[in-house]
Amino acid sequence: MSNTQNILRRSATTTTPPQGRHEVEPVAKLIDVSRCIGCKACQVACMEWNDVRDEVGINSGTYNNPGDLTENSWTVMRFTEHENASGDLEWLIRKDGCMHCADPGCLTACPAPGAIVQYANGIVDFDSDKCIGCGYCVTGCPFDIPRISERDSKSYKCTLCSDRVSVGLEPACVKTCPTGCIEFGSKADMLTRAEQRVADLKGRGFSEAGIYDPAGVGGTHVMYVLHHADTPEIYAGLPAKPSISPFVSAWKGPAKPIMSAIIGITAFAGFMHYLTKGPKDEPLDEEVFGPEGEDAYLRDRAHAASDAEPSDVRQEK
Repeated sequence: MSNTQNILRRSATTTTPPQGRHEVEPVAKLIDVSRCIGCKACQVACMEWNDVRDEVGINSGTYNNPGDLTENSWTVMRFTEHENASGDLEWLIRKDGCMHCADPGCLTACPAPGAIVQYANGIVDFDSDKCIGCGYCVTGCPFDIPRISERDSKSYKCTLCSDRVSVGLEPACVKTCPTGCIEFGSKADMLTRAEQRVADLKGRGFSEAGIYDPAGVGGTHVMYVLHHADTPEIYAGLPAKPSISPFVSAWKGPAKPIMSAIIGITAFAGFMHYLTKGPKDEPLDEEVFGPEGEDAYLRDRAHAASDAEPSDVRQEK
């Protein structure tokens, strides 16, 4: 597999690192929800490999456990009971986690230089040492994936096991899946595999089966094969047309040079004012201590303190 240390993009920087300026084959993880049995082996493998443990939760009346992504749960299984057009109930089970967008909103929104990186093979990773805990990555993500830890105020998410991939291994969740519903390889190979699975599903009566690889974020390096690709929302709220927020795009796009210019003009105006007007004048003694000066002010304070003392104290003195 490709070396994930070939960095293509860094947050809050515009220059491509030298090692990321050559072509590297993109990788992808393919999740076929039609073959998922909801065993949660991928959840366990993720926690084991990354050495994280979530708190013991409570029964919320569903199979979702934990109920949501956290700073210690980077992937969760989401269970949905869906009534199809025939009136039959279907279990829709989706493995949720970072989608590793080709155009990641988290990286675009992040103001901390190098806190979020995109490797040349497409994996989007967080550098906790550079994270400032602002939470902009949460706002910028159209899939609501990153989570801020209350323990250290850092942001965490699935790394697609970048450490394993960098040495030619598959992600831990792929390794442990007992049904083979999670596969990993080059994105081209995974797209070919996905098309084969879609054809199989359509042959079994799922006419709307398709691949979830949304163009609004430039495509993703985690893709789904869905039975009902025309309505991805029924899979526990998977967005139909995810995209980077227009506010984030404008803030880091056309508005950025304008704001930089405004800040520069303001700083220049302040500097020129200092040169022409000089530093702020210190208040005169007269303004602080009155027309008679500091000595008279201190004498008056001493007399006032003496008058406030009890008479017996003054007599003893």
